[in-house]
Amino acid sequence: MNKASVLAAALLLLFGVPTVGQTNLPKMTVVSVGDGDTLRFRNQQGQLVTIRLGCVDAPELKQNPWGQQSKTRLQQVLPVDQSVQVRQIERDKYKRLVAEIFVNNRSVNLTMVQEGQAVVYRQYLQGCNSGKEQFLQAEADAKGKKLGFWNQSQPMMPWDFRRGQKLTQGTTTRSLQQQQCDRSYPDFCIPPNAADLDCRDIPYRRFRVIPPDPHGFDRDGDGVGCEK
Repeated sequence: MNKASVLAAALLLLFGVPTVGQTNLPKMTVVSVGDGDTLRFRNQQGQLVTIRLGCVDAPELKQNPWGQQSKTRLQQVLPVDQSVQVRQIERDKYKRLVAEIFVNNRSVNLTMVQEGQAVVYRQYLQGCNSGKEQFLQAEADAKGKKLGFWNQSQPMMPWDFRRGQKLTQGTTTRSLQQQQCDRSYPDFCIPPNAADLDCRDIPYRRFRVIPPDPHGFDRDGDGVGCEK
């Protein structure tokens, strides 16, 4: 093996194999940054395109202070009017373009993970299969150094935070519904201030009744209303 071949092999070992040939990728310019993994770009046809960084997940903005820190860092890496190259992966359920973004042949997605400003989104990591090990190693290194998001005792993954918000919203909705309904009748809703009713006024039969039963649906006191 000649010296040039040895040098090339050494460089590959040192820097790794490029994840994609970036020279042929479409170019776009940055318009704005929404959060740590979502941006708006303008393509070469002048159209606005919303892009979600693929294979990674940044802390939500409500995950203080990590979400805002992640957004701020992405704004620094990709300032307005920055020219980038885009490797499209897919479109998500919100019709956003999911992609890997490159600046000077460096993956911005990977950079965010290396700096602890985003985590690897393992559920969707197949979109970056050729660089999968780089992403996983970058996350392990950032976690070990307690960089960014990892500089906390019990980090909550962004997807767990989003799931928790949905559960909280659902609980709040049910709580409001309960406040607007008479608690004596948990199987359906009668407003607390409703006019006096009897069984012939409602379509329900054999339902649960909890004292004080203001409408007297449970005449025999066995906990079942309008049995006939």
